[in-house]
Amino acid sequence: MRSSSKQGNYSFYYYVQLEIFEKLLQILTSQLIYVNIFFRKKRRKTWIHDLNLLREHEGEFHTLYRQLRQHEERFYIYFRMPIECFDDLLDLIKGDIKKECTNYRRPIEPVERLAVALRFLATGDSYTTIGHSFRMGFSTVSDIVKEVCDAIWKRLQPTYMPEPTKEMWEEIILGFNETWQFPNCLGSIDGKHITIKCPNNSGSKYFSYLKKYSIVLMAIVDHNYKFICIDVGGYGKNSDGGIFEASAMGRKIADGTFSIPADRSLPSQNELTPCVLIGNEAFPLRPNIMRLFPYRQSREDYRKEIYNKRLCRARRVVENAFGILAQKWRIFLRPIQVKVETTISIVKAACILHNYLRSTNSGMRFEHYKDVNIYI
Repeated sequence: MRSSSKQGNYSFYYYVQLEIFEKLLQILTSQLIYVNIFFRKKRRKTWIHDLNLLREHEGEFHTLYRQLRQHEERFYIYFRMPIECFDDLLDLIKGDIKKECTNYRRPIEPVERLAVALRFLATGDSYTTIGHSFRMGFSTVSDIVKEVCDAIWKRLQPTYMPEPTKEMWEEIILGFNETWQFPNCLGSIDGKHITIKCPNNSGSKYFSYLKKYSIVLMAIVDHNYKFICIDVGGYGKNSDGGIFEASAMGRKIADGTFSIPADRSLPSQNELTPCVLIGNEAFPLRPNIMRLFPYRQSREDYRKEIYNKRLCRARRVVENAFGILAQKWRIFLRPIQVKVETTISIVKAACILHNYLRSTNSGMRFEHYKDVNIYI
């Protein structure tokens, strides 16, 4: 009996020691793999690439910027805004994008940082293309674009896209009635799919019915093609109605906390009617959301056909606003191949710049400048 019990204890200790040895072997193997990867990683040979050392002599900004300021039309084509708007924008965000000087190297000046970001928005070129043109590192261009876009949104949003008040809604209602002959209209609502590169490990969340990967820009637009409020970042697979109801502006409208004016009567009517947003068939019919009558009903009723015609004409402003945005900032004409977080910052910056430039009527004096090969 003793020998059998002693033999059992030996086998138990043997298995315990074997398990401990296997665990130690696994830890040692993982450490060796980590060390191997660390030493095999390509080390940076130089702090600044040889091409980038010539930035202040051969970079696109240093060779072209001063010459562009002497030609207003070419400056407008290059930066998509007049000189005075560029200078005002630089004054607003200069403190947010300025870097401190160190003993190692001089920082890139705020004016050059703004030029890089605007050129990226205006062309949609990759970071590598912008980096080669401006003689900058590719990661430097990436950081500049993100920082400048965040600074633009931070400084311009309180002025050019504030949360609507009753006074603002009243101006918009009056504008829709006078311009588009649609009374009690708070704005036109729709979503735009922003094409992106498929994010890693995202599954089908960003894959839309357009057979591409995208995030959704949900916007309410006024009678003058300006964005009243936006929501950026919705998954491409979701419907416009679902994204709107889940957004902050959709919840505020549903809760009645969006400062919407009180109900009022339509022209030549005595019955009170709510003020409404107008959208397409993707949005649900709500007390504050109107959409088209179905085609079968409008075909049989002349009054419904006239109503559909008026609503389509007024609703078109949101489609036109998206078109103006894409033609001004060409980055929306191709897939945006950056991180989703950076894409959201880019879209927000482009929308607030759209409002800023429309508020200043910046492009009016350049309407006479036409070229068959250039679209301003």
